[in-house]
Amino acid sequence: MKEIDEEILALMLHKRGHEKGLRLMMDTYQSRLYWHIKRLMDDHALAQDVLQDTFIKAYQNIEKFKKESQLYTWLYRIATNESLQQLNKMKKLQKADENAEYHLMNLVAETNESDSIEILEILEKAIQTLPEKQKLVFMMRYYDELSYEDISQIVDMSVGTLKTNYHYAKQKIEEYIKTNHQD
Repeated sequence: MKEIDEEILALMLHKRGHEKGLRLMMDTYQSRLYWHIKRLMDDHALAQDVLQDTFIKAYQNIEKFKKESQLYTWLYRIATNESLQQLNKMKKLQKADENAEYHLMNLVAETNESDSIEILEILEKAIQTLPEKQKLVFMMRYYDELSYEDISQIVDMSVGTLKTNYHYAKQKIEEYIKTNHQD
């Protein structure tokens, strides 16, 4: 493995060999890194995204590799850090989703019946202003109460991407309702 690491580093540190070195590094370590990330992420599409981010970060920081460890160990550390960052983002998005959903529900619940009809009309208008992906995800999650995993299979999108779309949709809807429902 030492020889291949040396070849990868020589190519990547030489201006003309950057791309060839990156391709060789990906061919050599992609599978092992993917399975490490997949075990942490438990989602294929998200693991693919994190793997790509790992190789981008390695490409951008190859000059910082000190050769005190094997190249794989360094890549493994980058992959682990990228995975943990992605997991933290997902936790923050989930918490923000729960808070936004709570505010949206309270906004509807705090109104009287005639205001509720008006809020529902405003909600429908707000949904219509969303980009298609966000509208689709919001409606399937909010109205149909489908899990992210079910939606993921239906629309062929990663759970992480769905959560992001749902989060932004709720933010836009909440802002739309606040702007268009002045007491």
